[in-house]
Amino acid sequence: MNRRPSAPPPPTGPHTHPDAPHNQAAPGHNSAPPAFEERGPGQGPGSGAQGFRLRGRRGVFDGPTDFAYLPRDGSAEIRSGAGGRFALVGARCDRRLPARYGPAAEVPVELRGSGQCSRQVNNFAAAGVFDCDRLIAVEVLTPGGNWSSYPPHKHDEHHPGEESRLEEIYYFEIAPHGNTPGLGYQRVSPSPAGKTDILTEVRTGDAVLIPDGWHGPSIAAPGHDMYYLNVMAGPGATREWLIRDHPDHGWIRSTWTDQDIDPRLPFHDRAEDPA
Repeated sequence: MNRRPSAPPPPTGPHTHPDAPHNQAAPGHNSAPPAFEERGPGQGPGSGAQGFRLRGRRGVFDGPTDFAYLPRDGSAEIRSGAGGRFALVGARCDRRLPARYGPAAEVPVELRGSGQCSRQVNNFAAAGVFDCDRLIAVEVLTPGGNWSSYPPHKHDEHHPGEESRLEEIYYFEIAPHGNTPGLGYQRVSPSPAGKTDILTEVRTGDAVLIPDGWHGPSIAAPGHDMYYLNVMAGPGATREWLIRDHPDHGWIRSTWTDQDIDPRLPFHDRAEDPA
């Protein structure tokens, strides 16, 4: 496992091949959405090309974005006259599912935890929400000063009905404060199934690779909201997200019923706020 800085300004929505995408339009250009087109077999033999128009969003803290799913063994072309940033996430897969468009309005938004463990999860390609073969992908948004991915948990062993084996990638974007870049921290500790052990500072464009281990917390520095794109996949026959909490820290969940969810949630498109 390692932390890896990205070179150009990082993508912010998921655009996935072969198991789903989304996109962010350039600021001020939401009226001219980027276009997505798959060329090749499409939904079935001889079906030809398909096209999707993606509206995108101004930034990762402006609510869920729409996305497109690309099947395996296809090719794609992405065009945007206004420019934009795109995240392409994918996983090895066996089944070839049809290309599809996912509207932002249909992305389930979950408020998870409470108090200083409050966070928002945009479940755009979660298991049981959007059909993929192997891929599981969600976005997590954490208000500054809060902890997410907590209690520490793992999914690196196969225990039917209790834990699924999934490798994972965390891709981060951290909100600045004025001209001050944001930062946060990510912890991964060794589990019985692996030796991954890291405590690292994360900034916009960093990715943390988690092949195994207890992961969490993801710590947002005060004044700097944290975003991360979670991408998971594994070898199991059933596509499911089953986790096991760290035995030393799982008790924290029992305290959440007595606390309110952070009033700064949910994050949404502030342009839609009433005057």
